[in-house]
Amino acid sequence: MRKILITGVNGQLGRAVKERFAEDELICTDVAELDITSFVDVQKFVNEVKPDVIINCAAYTAVDKAEDEAEEEKALKINKIGPENLAIAASKADCMLVHVSTDYVFDGDLDDDSIYFEEDPKEPKTVYGKTKLAGEKAIMRYTTRYYIFRTAWLFGDGANFVRTMMKLGKNQDEVKVVYDQYGSPTYAVDLADMIYQALDKKIPMGTYHATNIGFTSWYEFAKEIFKQAGLDCRVIPITSDEFVRPAKRPKNSMLSKAKLLDEDIEIASWQDALHRYLEAESK
Repeated sequence: MRKILITGVNGQLGRAVKERFAEDELICTDVAELDITSFVDVQKFVNEVKPDVIINCAAYTAVDKAEDEAEEEKALKINKIGPENLAIAASKADCMLVHVSTDYVFDGDLDDDSIYFEEDPKEPKTVYGKTKLAGEKAIMRYTTRYYIFRTAWLFGDGANFVRTMMKLGKNQDEVKVVYDQYGSPTYAVDLADMIYQALDKKIPMGTYHATNIGFTSWYEFAKEIFKQAGLDCRVIPITSDEFVRPAKRPKNSMLSKAKLLDEDIEIASWQDALHRYLEAESK
């Protein structure tokens, strides 16, 4: 039985990872149990519990809020310093580190018919993306035993796009959604399973893109949500320029999953993932 330390266990991904790895010996932490931004605390905790694997689900994900100068330091601490501390501790303890990153490490400006591969140039345009990229680099600097899984458009047991659309769809006749941003919706349960498969099959260590299969726009995603949920709500397409946010959204978040698929990792389509999510939400 593996001993696994999970950080950020109270987030939507953390909860999914905890459930998927339930048969292992788990040490589940959130900031109250382990502040990953504290070098001393991390080194002491990891040295005491001696895990076989650390799965870091902790992250600062308030993309717009991070653009505020007062929040930038907090984002850097959680997204860069935290993974750095975990990487140093993992290296000293000779354990595996699993870290979840994001499509925001890329500039998001590829043509709509192109996709990002793991080794493509990273040119993040937001504070969030820059701090997440800094976290990736810190991990690669301090340990060789790591998996970095870049994901996008995550939905699960927490605040997310699907829940927002469901709430709006039940209370409004129409919603406006951008049609010129593309990516892959990712069910937290499926991402947790991809991580599980990677560890179980002992695939080569390194960086992988991990989202559900298929690409879509936020507009088409919203239409599919209402279709599967049986909600009669009209979706009006708008441009990104009509929906300005503090942080620049990637127009292209389409990540190639070929590297994971080549390792025989099973990945469901985003439509199937959405179906299972809505079923779970209705119970």
